[in-house]
Amino acid sequence: MICIMFIGTCNIEICDMKTYQYKTAGEALSVLKSGHNVFIQTAAAAPQQLVNAMTETGRSLNNVSVYHLHTEGKVPYASEEMKGHFNVHCFFIAANMRESVNKGIADYIPIFMSEVPSLFRRGIIKIDVALLHVSPPDEHGFCSLGVSVDAAIAAIESAKYIIAQVNPNMPRTLGGGIIHSSKFTSMVAVNDPIPEAGGGAPDATDMKIADNVACLIEDGATLQLGIGKIPDEVLGRLKSRKDLGIHTEMFSDGIIDLIESGAITGKYKKKHPGKIISAFALGTRKLYDYIDNNPMFELHDSAYVNNTHIISLNPKVTAINSAIEVDITGQVCADSIGSHLYSGVGGQMDFIRGASLSEGGKPIIAMASATKKGESKIVAQLKPGSGVDTTRAHVHYIVTEYGIADLYGKSIKQRVKELIQIAHPDNRETLAKQAFDLLKILI
Repeated sequence: MICIMFIGTCNIEICDMKTYQYKTAGEALSVLKSGHNVFIQTAAAAPQQLVNAMTETGRSLNNVSVYHLHTEGKVPYASEEMKGHFNVHCFFIAANMRESVNKGIADYIPIFMSEVPSLFRRGIIKIDVALLHVSPPDEHGFCSLGVSVDAAIAAIESAKYIIAQVNPNMPRTLGGGIIHSSKFTSMVAVNDPIPEAGGGAPDATDMKIADNVACLIEDGATLQLGIGKIPDEVLGRLKSRKDLGIHTEMFSDGIIDLIESGAITGKYKKKHPGKIISAFALGTRKLYDYIDNNPMFELHDSAYVNNTHIISLNPKVTAINSAIEVDITGQVCADSIGSHLYSGVGGQMDFIRGASLSEGGKPIIAMASATKKGESKIVAQLKPGSGVDTTRAHVHYIVTEYGIADLYGKSIKQRVKELIQIAHPDNRETLAKQAFDLLKILI
């Protein structure tokens, strides 16, 4: 057990009598200079006290570039008043960044999650300062990157200064995210709760979609799915399945019940049998306690986890992803609402392609047939400015509450018919007319 006392700038004693010199966040960020490039760790591992100190330090600096994926928590460096002090770039747009990105205060870099680490390793983006959030050092001085490994390892490898926010609430996860405390330029002691997230309460539409997705999942499948109401509902329907495996870019609380029911064993996985492999985790405290020092879980670099070849080696990879719109030929938009940037490319294509190449694999796009306002999410043409995240050549299954469209190997005419059949009934007639007007396809 690790015992820690937090009192600002201090020595912190570990139970084995080793002593570590800790700094305040402000002292640690004194290394930050104008023109530096800063990496911030992902999702629930975003080190909030270091972020706040960076923002304060940055008030006297110019052109500090900040790079990160999705982060939880506040982003004061991305405010209007900090423009010019910070140039903010995100590889994925979380809710806390949407306003800043769409106002032009921050910028978005479209890239597959599998390729973010290579930007750092190849020097395309050179990191000067890496801001991390880690578990306390063990008796050997090793810390864990906790709930987020993904791009952090590559940032650490290339950073001049590595600043770690050390938190006893950060779970110690195993895999590729173990780092020795001697690697840190500075350590900052905190005792903050780790941000939590859940899928929310499902509605009738979510439950019907989950029913349709679940019927595609076979015994022995290797699953990729994220956070949200639909993934949680799908997982809740799989307790009768046998020997499921998990290889996913992220996971949440929904897998706990499946592990405890015996549905998840990883028995037939070719890569890391018996292990749950991921790049990051985002859920509730229940999940963080469950994965703490749990050898069933391994978190690794996203260049590995999201590698299409690695994914494809597992059997029956069933990748479940979402979309904002799908056109009647199968083009998938998942990162924007027209030209309004909403999320990011993320790992969708990594896993869609990996599942397609897996023996018995099933790439799935699951979404409601219409928005809450009744606007069809299956459309004749994507909105102007929409990005195509998954091409019509990569798509296999599109699932709504009205059924499953299997598009793989289908012609444009066949695709149009399949997709209109799973559109909301109120929108099918209009879609059929548009299909004739645009493509001369008669439904």
